[in-house]
Amino acid sequence: MQWILVVPLKALSRAKSRLSDTAADGLRPGLALAFAQDTVTAALACPGVADVAVVTGDALAGRELAALGARIVPDEPEGGLNAALRHAATTVRTRNPRTPLAALNADLPALRPLELARVLTAAAEFPRAFLTDAAGFGTTLLAAAPDRELLPAFGTDSRARHRASGAAELLLTAVDSVRQDVDTGADLRAALALGVGPRTASAVERLKAA
Repeated sequence: MQWILVVPLKALSRAKSRLSDTAADGLRPGLALAFAQDTVTAALACPGVADVAVVTGDALAGRELAALGARIVPDEPEGGLNAALRHAATTVRTRNPRTPLAALNADLPALRPLELARVLTAAAEFPRAFLTDAAGFGTTLLAAAPDRELLPAFGTDSRARHRASGAAELLLTAVDSVRQDVDTGADLRAALALGVGPRTASAVERLKAA
């Protein structure tokens, strides 16, 4: 089964505000872009992924991620994360109506292709399914079969909201790289311990030198 992944990315100037304890304002956009670049690179290398569609209104991010091979979907609604995902899902489904679809966070800099493949294989057993983040309250991946709507409910306590929406929670082990999103300095240290991609590693080195 070949999946299309939808990766939402807000404007880099507004991204990763909770990293203020770790990175100065001028460095956070670069970190956010590096996270997304490593996420998209790993996703495109996953054997179960046919395409990655990044939904963003940020011109720089769009150019950089398109250069990696991602399809760019303009964030036309500009109504927040869930609106962006609904818009992107509709756009993708118009062209690929029989392909399973999954929303994947853009801040998974330690993402491993084979771990992502395990998650997608498990998700294929359900009409809708999700993976909880490392903190245990959020969601890093939400999947939908070809005949099902994505119905994203990301945001505060999205684990509970996705479960309440009828999506199956994927209870997998050894997929830490798919769970470890980065919102805080502690999250970044946890991702670094797992082993991040080259762009994030370079961005962190610039951060240390600043």
